[in-house]
Parts: sequence; structure tokens; C-alpha cells
Amino acid sequence: MPKQGNAPTRHKVHVKKGDTVQVIAGRDKGKVGEVVKVIPKTSQVLVEGVNIRTRHVKPRQEGESGQIVTEEFPIHSSNVMLYSEKQKVASRFCYTFTEDGRKVRMLKKTGEIID
Repeated sequence: MPKQGNAPTRHKVHVKKGDTVQVIAGRDKGKVGEVVKVIPKTSQVLVEGVNIRTRHVKPRQEGESGQIVTEEFPIHSSNVMLYSEKQKVASRFCYTFTEDGRKVRMLKKTGEIID
């Protein structure tokens, strides 16, 4: 069935805001940080301390000087993996149920529950 209108397609991203992740590809491979923002429209995530870019900002008002600002830019969600702080290892995850019937995410390598 063809797509109706120009509604943006939403992609399911495997990490959530606040998760600790490790970068597994690219220039910042091996770095560990916390997910600050998730952008489902483009399947990208903003990770603290990863993919730092330098921007030159022009002065906005008279008498103000320009600045060089460093900030984090988004990276694709496929380049990050959930990370266990206790075991210091990156892992895939699966869904499981707790004793009280709650559905939670669990790291496959360590058995650690994330949620």
C-alpha cells in the first residue's frame, strides 16, 4: 500500500534517553556516554561527549565578538550499543518479564536489568 501524504516515517530506536551506551563504529569508537536526546525521525541519538564539532558563531549584536563553540552532534543509533557500568562491557539486549509481570530490558551478556 503506498504511503499517504507526506507524513514522516518514524523509526524504532533501540536506546532511550538516559541509557549508557558505547560507540561501536566511527571516529569516536570505544567512547562511553549517556544518551541526551533521541531523534526517531532520523534514527539518530545525541550522546554526551561524543561526536564533538566546532562551530564558528558570528556576532549577533553591535560590539559583540564572535565565538568558537564546541557542541555534540547526533550519530546514527546503529553505531551505539547499550553498556553495562558494573561489568564494563557493551551488550545487546532482550525483553524479559520480572516477577511482578513488568516487561523490562535485560542485557544479554550480563543479565543486568536496565529499566
